[in-house]
Amino acid sequence: MAMTVHVDVVSAEEQLFSGLAEFVVLPGESGELGILPGHTPLMTRIKPGAVRIKVPLQETEELIFVAGGLLEVQPTGVTVLADTAIRGKDLDEAKALDAKRKAEEALANKNASVDYAKAMAELAEAAAQIRAIQYLRKNLR
Repeated sequence: MAMTVHVDVVSAEEQLFSGLAEFVVLPGESGELGILPGHTPLMTRIKPGAVRIKVPLQETEELIFVAGGLLEVQPTGVTVLADTAIRGKDLDEAKALDAKRKAEEALANKNASVDYAKAMAELAEAAAQIRAIQYLRKNLR
């Protein structure tokens, strides 16, 4: 059997994954991170995107969308503390496309009093959800 590391993915609402993994891939603040068993300890912020978990003896990866949060890697395991998290199978493409459209409209409306930082964050989150859905469609189904 391959080497494994214990992984927990939690949000404020619930624990979405807890178990052994051969590797974890997620969107770090400075780029995509790949975590294998024995990885050097680290703590970093994560960006909106897909957390991909390769579970031993399971053909397809587990996919969980996170809308930011923190990653902690320790010798005893990997913990993802997500601001918001959604299981890949629960992602709603129509809702993500609508959120993206609304954020783009808010940014394009120069006359309105728009919180541009909030609109940009909403746009980034919606775009990341759409990328996660496309990844699922292409690779995991």
